[in-house]
Amino acid sequence: MADHKGLNPMHDGLSRAQSLSGLVADAILKLNISVQQKELTELKHQSESPTFWQNNQAAQLTMKKIASLETLIAPWLKLQTAINEAIELLETGDKSIKTELNKQLTDLEGQFEALRGILRFNGPYDTHDAILSIHAGAGGTDAQDWVQMLLRMYIRWAEKHNLRVLTDDESPGDEAGLKSVTIEIGGEYVYGHLKGENGVHRLVRLSPYNADNLRQTSFAKVEIMPKISEPNEVAIDDKDLKIDVFRSGGHGGQSVNTTDSAVRIMHVPTGIVVTIQNERSQLQNKETAMTILRSRLAQLQLEQHAAKISEIKGPNEQAAWGNQIRSYVLHPYKQVKDLRSKYETSDPESVLDGNIDPFIDAYFDAMLNL
Repeated sequence: MADHKGLNPMHDGLSRAQSLSGLVADAILKLNISVQQKELTELKHQSESPTFWQNNQAAQLTMKKIASLETLIAPWLKLQTAINEAIELLETGDKSIKTELNKQLTDLEGQFEALRGILRFNGPYDTHDAILSIHAGAGGTDAQDWVQMLLRMYIRWAEKHNLRVLTDDESPGDEAGLKSVTIEIGGEYVYGHLKGENGVHRLVRLSPYNADNLRQTSFAKVEIMPKISEPNEVAIDDKDLKIDVFRSGGHGGQSVNTTDSAVRIMHVPTGIVVTIQNERSQLQNKETAMTILRSRLAQLQLEQHAAKISEIKGPNEQAAWGNQIRSYVLHPYKQVKDLRSKYETSDPESVLDGNIDPFIDAYFDAMLNL
C-alpha cells in the first residue's frame, strides 16, 4: 500500500485528491471489497427467498453476515465516490470552489485515516466475535485470583467499547478466584482486535494469600479464538470426537440442583478437550462445546499454518516461566510491559481496569508494521 504519510495539505488540491484516491483504491483491493460485494449480493438474494426464515437460526446468521459486510463495504465505497467527485470538480479548474474543496479534502483524508485501522484486520477470521478463555497456571491460589483479575480487565475493555459479553463456563478456584473461565465477546472485529492477547500473562505482586505477604509470581494463560458458529467454516469428522455426558453441580453444593447436562467433548487427533457444565440443557451445552471446539481448532490452524484440520497438532504451551507475552508488576515497582512490542506503562491500575488499547495498537505496529 502507498505511504499514507505522503498526504500533504500544502500540495495543490488535485494532487492531494489523486494521492488519496490511490490510497483508497489500494485499501479496497487489500480488503477484497469486490469479492465481499459479490458475497453480499448473493446473501441478499438468499434472504429474499420465500423459505428463508424456515430455518430461523441459519437465517439470523445470514442476516448478521449481511450487516457485517455492509458495515465493511459501505464506508469505503462512499469515500471513494466522494473523492472521485472532488477530482472531477478540481479538474474543471474553477478557482471559486478551491477553498471549499480543500476543506472537503481535509475531511476526506481524516475519514481515510479513521478507516485505515481496519486494514490491520485482514485475517480470515478477524471480523468474527471472539471466544476468550483464561486458565490458571503456576502460582496456586494467586494464579486463580489472577484469572479473576484478567477476566475483569477484558470485561471492562468490552464495556468501554459497548461490546456484548456472555459467560460460557467457569470453574471456581479452591480458595479464591477461578481455575478457568470462558466468555464470548461480540461485536465488529473483536477477534481482530484481541488476537494479540493470546498467550501467557505474568503477575508479580505482594500476595494477599500468604501469612507473610511475600512477593508472588503468578501465571495465567489467555486463549483468544475466533467464534466459529457455522459448522461448515471448520469441518470436524464425527469419528474424531469422543463425547461424554456427566452430572453437573449447580450453585449451593454438589448435591444441590444437579442434572446430567454437563458435556465433555474430546477431539481425539489433537487431544483438545472442551467441558461445559453451566446450568443449561444438555443440548445447549453440547452446542456451546462444539462452537468452542471449532473455534480452538480454527485458532490452532492459524497458529500452525495448517491447510487442513487433519494437519493440526495438539497445543503444548505451558502457563509458566519462559512463555509469557506480558508482565504486570505491582511490586516492588509498577509496570506493565509487553515482551513482543516492548510497549510499557507505569500505570498497571489503568490497564487492569480495561485500558489495553495502547497494547493492542503497539502489537499491530510491531508485528504487522502498520
